[in-house]
Amino acid sequence: FAGVPSASPPLHPYRVILGALFIAGIALANLRGVRESGRLFAAPTYFFIASILGVVGWGLLAVTLDLLPEAPYEPHPPGLEGIGLFLLLRAFSAGCTALTGVEAVSNGVPALKPPEGRNAAAVMSWLGVITITMFLGLTYLAYDLGIVPGGGETVVSKIARRVFGGGAPYYAVQAATALILLLAANTSYAGFPRLSSILARDRYVPRQFANQGDRLVFSNGILILSGFAILLLVIFQGDTHALLPLYAIGVFLSFTLSQSGMVRRWLRLREKGWRWRMWINGLGAVATGVVMLTLTVTKFVEGAWIVVVVIPLLVLTFMTMHRHYAAVAAELSLEGFAPPPVFQHTVLVLIGDVHRGVVRAVQYARTLAPAAAVRAVYVETDPANTRRLEEKWGRWGLEVPLVVLTSPYRSLLRPLLEYLDQIQGRGDDQMVTIVLPEFLPRHWWQHLLHNQTALLVKGALLFRRNTVVADVPYLLGR
Repeated sequence: FAGVPSASPPLHPYRVILGALFIAGIALANLRGVRESGRLFAAPTYFFIASILGVVGWGLLAVTLDLLPEAPYEPHPPGLEGIGLFLLLRAFSAGCTALTGVEAVSNGVPALKPPEGRNAAAVMSWLGVITITMFLGLTYLAYDLGIVPGGGETVVSKIARRVFGGGAPYYAVQAATALILLLAANTSYAGFPRLSSILARDRYVPRQFANQGDRLVFSNGILILSGFAILLLVIFQGDTHALLPLYAIGVFLSFTLSQSGMVRRWLRLREKGWRWRMWINGLGAVATGVVMLTLTVTKFVEGAWIVVVVIPLLVLTFMTMHRHYAAVAAELSLEGFAPPPVFQHTVLVLIGDVHRGVVRAVQYARTLAPAAAVRAVYVETDPANTRRLEEKWGRWGLEVPLVVLTSPYRSLLRPLLEYLDQIQGRGDDQMVTIVLPEFLPRHWWQHLLHNQTALLVKGALLFRRNTVVADVPYLLGR
């Protein structure tokens, strides 16, 4: 958001709200699909390239022809340390950080038109040419015009202000810069959902991340990424300087791991031309590793410690999930599994009164097992009610026997569980289905006026072995 307050300082207090709105907009664009989001983000990208090249082109022409008015020279801040290896490493790391995002091309290769590899190479080539041209042009203009960072205004804003004089072209450059920085977040949307889907297929993250929505995008990954992005934005109050260490260290750690993985691959497969490929990937791993270590040391107290703590915790979490999925797969495997015994099925209809919903539930229960295995169960809390219920059951019970369980302490669950223990104590082949008649009022607030006995029973029987709970709803007023 640095370009926004540079052009309009009154918007600075609202940077968090604006950032959250833009993140939501990017998420919605990606939820519409990869091709749709690509078309949406193409126009701002071209606008930014044209704006910066316009600044560079007109600026170089104006400098050459001496068309710019004189401006007070900004004094350079005094150096705080001598030029040494550590300073060079810091400068190298800062420069490398500015190039992060190019990995989005390789991450998005599957989304490109065929031939994917050739198109990706063309994109990378053009990206390199355009980036180098803009960087060299802006660097030369900053040097020639004597512009230095600071003062609450970005270097690009200062250059554009000197070149265009603060008119409409200047604000166009600022708008393009702010827009491209906001849309730069889309690189995460291009990579994280696909990466999380791969991890989900390998059972290192929840499997929901591998699910695709109706637009064939990984919706869960997009939503989770958006939620955490907004959370970080709120925690750090939109301060890019505080967020940068978290981003940069994670990026260069992934670069180092991927390059090291390629070195290991070349050593293992030893395909044609593996030696020079291994050296290239090895050099890349060393370079990105140096950048990562330098950023970790120099930015540790500024927030890099969070990454140092969080990444090991995430790895531990992923390994725990993987062990869980492996244990579940082993327990569900049919290897070495003996043929299961034939179940002896008993169906119990739990009733508290006799009404239309109960009659419907009894009808359903009789379709599940032979008539001799179906019975109704009533937990007695008041003998007077029991006599009345037995009379109604003799008329509407559909010849299903009624079992009355006494409950001297007016407990519903204890007599029921003891009765289930009695049935299932005959052997592991005893399967019991509990049929729960449940009437559902028309309006949501009417649920509060009735006992939630069915919910209580379902919760008590959820983890009970060889027990199935079937809910038979009766819709009131419909």
